[in-house]
Amino acid sequence: MRIGINARFLLKNKLEGIGWFSYEILKELVQQQPEDEFIFFFDRPYDEQFIFASNITPVVLQPPARHPILFILWFEWSVARALKRYAVDVFFSPDNFCSLRTSTPTLLVVHDLAYLHFPEQVSRVNLKYYRYFMPRFIQKAERIVTVSNYTKQDMLTHFTVSPEKVAVACNGCRPEFQPLSEKEKNAIRVQYTEGKEYFF
Repeated sequence: MRIGINARFLLKNKLEGIGWFSYEILKELVQQQPEDEFIFFFDRPYDEQFIFASNITPVVLQPPARHPILFILWFEWSVARALKRYAVDVFFSPDNFCSLRTSTPTLLVVHDLAYLHFPEQVSRVNLKYYRYFMPRFIQKAERIVTVSNYTKQDMLTHFTVSPEKVAVACNGCRPEFQPLSEKEKNAIRVQYTEGKEYFF
């Protein structure tokens, strides 16, 4: 199988929430599926550290998609053409967005619908983009993965979508996140809460 991947959040020294999510998921996926071919679509020059295995073909598509107008150009033109050119069987997009102009079956990850609940925290142009495109992305995707039951229920509440289309796969954490010893916990409690119990 030839799998197209939206890899635009794999940015050297700039991995944040969705970037780390993409990094961990894609690293495991390509190594666990050595018989499949993966086409990683980047929106800028990529770093070799993100070519996790020999079954990856990296492709840079212009323009760099970091603004709603550029999102449209990248997903609806560059990605749509590349999926056809590379004869991709399925497209995996781990960052809430996908291409509406492709006939390639799409697996979309939706992390949250925060723009619906906190519109004041989103710029006007981004909010306009989300309000227009998110319902269409949700309809377009053949399958959707959410990272929590809350987001799945939120989606079912606000959009017309079959519950069977949406699966939940909760986030994990990287190996460096380990439980603290009791001594370390006590030292932190003394430092921040006068020794009292607390939770984060």
